[in-house]
Amino acid sequence: MPGSAIVTATAATAAVALAVATALPAGALGPARGVAEPASAPVTDLGPASSVTVLNGSEPIGDRIYVNTGGVSPTVVGAYDPAQKRVTQRYTLPTGQGAWATTAVGTDLYVGTYAPGDLYRVDTAGASVTKVADVRPDDFIWALDSSPDGKVYGGTYSRGRVFEYDPATGAKRDYGPAVPGEQYVRSIAVDDTTIYAGVGAHAHLMAIDRATGARRDILPPEFADRTFVATLALADGVLAAGLSATGTMLLIDTADPARYEVVQAPNDSYITAITIDAANNDVYFGTRPSGTLYKYDRDTGTLTSLLVPYDGAYFGRIILDGRTLRGVLTSNVVSYDLDTGKYDGVDITQAGMPPAPELAMAIATDGPRVYVSGKAGIQVHDLATGTSKRVFLPGEAKAMTPVRGQLWLSVYTLAYLFRMSPGGEPVRVTTLGNDQTRPLDAAYSPSDGLLAIGTQPEYGRYGGALGLYDPGGGQLAVYRDVVPDQSVRSVAIKGGTVFLGSSIRNGLGTTPRAPEAKLAVFDLATRSVTYETVPVPGAREIVDLVATGDRVYGVTDTGLMFEYDPRRRQVVRTAQVADGAPALVLVGRTIYGADTRHVFQVDRSTLATTTVVDDLRTESYSGAMIAAAPDGSALYALRGRNLVRIGLEGS
Repeated sequence: MPGSAIVTATAATAAVALAVATALPAGALGPARGVAEPASAPVTDLGPASSVTVLNGSEPIGDRIYVNTGGVSPTVVGAYDPAQKRVTQRYTLPTGQGAWATTAVGTDLYVGTYAPGDLYRVDTAGASVTKVADVRPDDFIWALDSSPDGKVYGGTYSRGRVFEYDPATGAKRDYGPAVPGEQYVRSIAVDDTTIYAGVGAHAHLMAIDRATGARRDILPPEFADRTFVATLALADGVLAAGLSATGTMLLIDTADPARYEVVQAPNDSYITAITIDAANNDVYFGTRPSGTLYKYDRDTGTLTSLLVPYDGAYFGRIILDGRTLRGVLTSNVVSYDLDTGKYDGVDITQAGMPPAPELAMAIATDGPRVYVSGKAGIQVHDLATGTSKRVFLPGEAKAMTPVRGQLWLSVYTLAYLFRMSPGGEPVRVTTLGNDQTRPLDAAYSPSDGLLAIGTQPEYGRYGGALGLYDPGGGQLAVYRDVVPDQSVRSVAIKGGTVFLGSSIRNGLGTTPRAPEAKLAVFDLATRSVTYETVPVPGAREIVDLVATGDRVYGVTDTGLMFEYDPRRRQVVRTAQVADGAPALVLVGRTIYGADTRHVFQVDRSTLATTTVVDDLRTESYSGAMIAAAPDGSALYALRGRNLVRIGLEGS
């Protein structure tokens, strides 16, 4: 699930729920903010930071499966032929950072994009691509389905609306919010008379009369505490609904929604795709985090595990093709023979969907290599050879931390922790649990032997967490709601103390309860918060922290830096150092920072900044990014979507 802000220095757009940094013209930081003229640091362009082919939406039409990309621009639709195991035709959409939603009307494919939320018709019998509608002011089409009489229905973010598009007339109808106050319509299914809309981040299942717009919630009351009705499938009067984050599937009789069957996926949290085999009274579905494909026999009530293509596999779509199941995964198409149990998989890149530079999520370096994370993988740049390779990861690494020759990956979803050795593949080690899903920051203390991870809770939930993990011994401790009703946005750990910078934003789809961000001081001896303070009144987020000497330095989402003295428990000074939310890094005891336009050095005695590199125009999911070589010879950042090396003095 995308859930981070898409940040571009030329056109900043919020894809999900985080505030977006707006880039200013070069030189906007002037002497009033203590910024010197740009220095002449040598900059080396290392090429695209991270390139990927990730599949989001997919739809069968005739003997082809039409798949489309996400997280890259432009969005590409490919016609995959299972018989030839290759993509036979590609279509390019003029707008959008990707597309989750697809449906078909006859031989026409309809694709709903995000950032912006546009609806396209792709003529699969020819070659034309036509924009037919948009969902402004919403920016995201999450779900699409078509009715038996050939109309297209969709659900949006961030106002959680339902809309209709009539291909015959070109008319669009807005049904308004499915549930007032809810932001997501994550799933749609339609029959002759009714639109079924799965809502979050507080779960509802709305039945909307297509003619009148009248609606009622048919989600059984005992499931009202779920976060999403995230997946829907409809066939022969049976509505299958996958609920998050408990791995529950409901099979509802549409003629009498009070009649339903409950199916529970063991040890899983999400049902990501469902298909109904009405002729045989079977239901197939895929789950996460295990990545299992299941068959549920409604006649016998038997649940059977059919296949785990790989640990953490994400089934975006399951298609029944005679006696073969086709599973469209993150970057593969898997075929499973229901009679023999044999299966094979095809990498969609090798099948003819070339990778493209994506919006990166995090950056780290261990010296010989620079790591850039993105959707479903890590791009590993070998500095000695000047080459890079893609390493698959079943998730998105929101933070990467080198520790004693290994890289520790803090991964969305479900706040997983992976370990990766140089030249190896990521290995899942543990999960923070405790209703957490999105890691926001991580830091390691050699003296304490601990990795500290700050997280945001599950969609619709309140209360982030601090995770403390011992990479040597494998022990994990998690402290939920450590800053009450706030997420842990940033962490610094040093000498028996963890400093926590909070964010008033909780799980996506919630309204903040706290008025301003806090700095919390967590004692490792007592494993408790010693005290909290508000370093910058009115700040919504403390986006980064570094601890050096006897001081802690932090920055807010508006680019205001503060210097904090833990002994006196007070802020010593503040200064505006950046536009938007910057990232910080230490080189020895020198602080460097970056926003989406500049890399700068901070004078610790005054907090004045000197520009090291200008005109970055960073494009990423996570805003500003910066990493430092362990020997202090270089910094790494993004210029556009490319990775650059910035040589420091003496390097």
